[in-house]
Formats: sequence, C-alpha cells, structure tokens
Amino acid sequence: MNKARLLERFLQYVKIDSTADDQSETVPSTPGQLEIGRLLVQQMLEMGIADATQDEFGIVMGTVPGNCDAPVVAFNSHVDTSPDASGKNVKPNVIEDFDGNDVVLSTDSTKVITAAACPELAEAKGKTIITTDGTTLLGGDDKAGVAIIMELANHLLENPDIEHGPVRVMFTCDEEIGRGVDHVDVQGVDATVCYNFDSGGRNLIDTETFSADLGLVTCTGINIHPSIGKDRMVNAIRAAGHFVESLPKELSPERTEGREGFVHPNSIAGDVSSVTLKLLLRDFDSEKLRDYETLLRETAEKTESAIAGCKVDVEIKKQYRNMGDGLVAEPRAIGIAAKAHQQLGREPELTIVRGGTDGSRLTELGLPTPNLSSGQHNIHSVLEWACLDEMVEASEVGVEIVKLWGKEKK
Repeated sequence: MNKARLLERFLQYVKIDSTADDQSETVPSTPGQLEIGRLLVQQMLEMGIADATQDEFGIVMGTVPGNCDAPVVAFNSHVDTSPDASGKNVKPNVIEDFDGNDVVLSTDSTKVITAAACPELAEAKGKTIITTDGTTLLGGDDKAGVAIIMELANHLLENPDIEHGPVRVMFTCDEEIGRGVDHVDVQGVDATVCYNFDSGGRNLIDTETFSADLGLVTCTGINIHPSIGKDRMVNAIRAAGHFVESLPKELSPERTEGREGFVHPNSIAGDVSSVTLKLLLRDFDSEKLRDYETLLRETAEKTESAIAGCKVDVEIKKQYRNMGDGLVAEPRAIGIAAKAHQQLGREPELTIVRGGTDGSRLTELGLPTPNLSSGQHNIHSVLEWACLDEMVEASEVGVEIVKLWGKEKK
C-alpha cells in the first residue's frame, strides 16, 4: 500500500465540509457532499476507473475490472460527516511516531484526548495519528473509509497480477442522517457482497447492528397571553416534559449497554402551542421495536390525561434493520472477511454495533454488507482522531478479501 498517498487523500477529503443536514430537503442534504463526490470521480478516472460517475443524488460509482471469472465484490463508505460537531475549516494535525501520551489539541488547549477516556490511544504509540485542532470534528467517520477504498482500488489497478473479479466502488451521501441508501440502486450495483469500511479501530468485523425506528411525538396545546391564561392556556412544553419524564429511565442509553435496546429522546423543538419530540427507538431484536411503539402510545395517553386539554400524537418512521438478520443469507460475507484477516496474521473480532450503518440498509435490501474497521476513533466529536497505520491495514484486508472472492464461484 502507498501509505503517503493514502494520507494525502485523507487530508484532502477531510478539508471539504460535507456535514449532513437533517433539516435540508435537498439530495444530498449539503453541497459539500457533491463537491467531494466530484473530486472522487476525477481521481478514479485518473487512476484508470473508466466508468466512474456521480449520479443526481451524489452517489459515486465505479468499477475496477476483474481479471478472472469470479463474483462481483463491492466496497462502500459515506462522504458526509456528522452534524454533531462542525465540519467546516477542518485543520488536521498529523503526529508521526506518536508517543502514546495524552494529546492537547492545538487551537483549544482545553480539549484533550486522554488515554484514560480512550484506551486505544496508548495502543497507537509509534504510529501516525491524525487529530483535529479542537474546534471541529476530523471527519474520519467516514472519510477514513473513503481514503481506504480509494487506495485499495489504486493498488489493484497498479498490481494486475492480483487475481480478482470485478470490484465495485461506491460512495454514498447522508448516511449520518439515515438517508445513505435511499437512492442506491442495489440491482444496479450488481454485486454478490459488499463491505462497508465504517467501523472503529482495527480488525473488527461488525456482524450485527441495531434495528431502528424514529418516533415523532407532537404535543399540541393552546397558546394565549399568559396574563389571561388561567384555565385557558394549555402548555405543550409542559406536556412534552411530562411525556419525557414518564418514559422508563432503565430504557435510556445512559443505562443500557451490550445487546440492550433503548428509547432515546434526542431532540425537541416548539413553543407553548406545539412541541415536537424526536425519539430514537433501538434494539437488536426487531420485534421489540413494536413494544417501544406501544410504550410511546401508552405514554401519550397518560400525558393527555395528566395535562388537561393537550393532544399528543405519535408517528413511527421505519429507519433500518439489524444487519445480522440478512447476513445469514450469504455466510461467505463474514467468513471470507475473517479469513482475510487471518491470512494477514491478524485475529478478527466479530462485534455488534449499538448503532447503524449503510450496511444495515444495504443488507436489508438484499446486498449482504458487513462493516469493517477503518481506523477511526472518538467519532462525532472534536476529540476525534484517526490512525493512518490502521487505515493501511484496512486497505490490506480489502485486498485479501478481493483475492479470496476471486477463488469463489459465482
């Protein structure tokens, strides 16, 4: 792998502001995603991917031609970054031969990446890491994955002696706001399997994700001037507060871990007349989402009884389902990924994700897509950092995966 080229690409990508915006109705939600997509198409054409294109939805596709009769393997990452922290004017800081100690970020000295809070930091001693300056996120989620796939594709084109079937490269938009696969033509991808480079650290193979729904709760009151509000005003803000306070505390993300699901109120907007709550419903067991929906509706009834005159409506929007439910249809997807690690002398760790990825939706739509490590750490935070050495390792895993699939029958 060309380590210097991988780093150069990564630094170039993170400097493009491609933050997703869930309030936007455009596709993709922000223009920066189109900008980075255009750059990727240009770079793919330059390296020899003749069919590289960006469609009207910002999705970038291209194919490294195969040199043997084998299944098509796809690789995917997303170009958008999380709105949880700013992605504008990212100033990456490259630290070579890292000493393994806490990192005080350059612009804001109150922001410190500590080994106590992030044990992986000490494990990166002697390696090259990239941090933020403390004022923005880095964008390693998932521009690390984008850089990994670009280097993987470049490596295959530069080494035609590696036997493999066609390799499909795909970059999606708006994954961070749950829209990453909305406009992907899975039939058009025409692959047997896909691998999503969007997991943390190294040597991880994510085999399950949460199943997810979004709960929209609208509390409607009656607004009137507070000077004449007695027995006439119905405060939707109080209703929303009652609703949230009535939810079981043991079902909050603050009190759950492992395979435990949760009901998470994560945003609120409105005034006395109307308040909208957004709640994340998450569980590895898809059937439990129905229980969470029932909980919301029962809580709505209790709130209406407690706050006279208010109306509480509940709407449930399906988001994605557990990746593990669909991976059973193509057991080679995980088996070959595990073998690829082992052939490199690494021991893979099969893990579950308390969240979702593009792989969740792609798998649900019929394209088995496990999630692989991409060297990202402390995601969605100004304390985010990435490890270049782990990104190189991920590219090597990708090459081994392609070689192993090159020996499989269609």
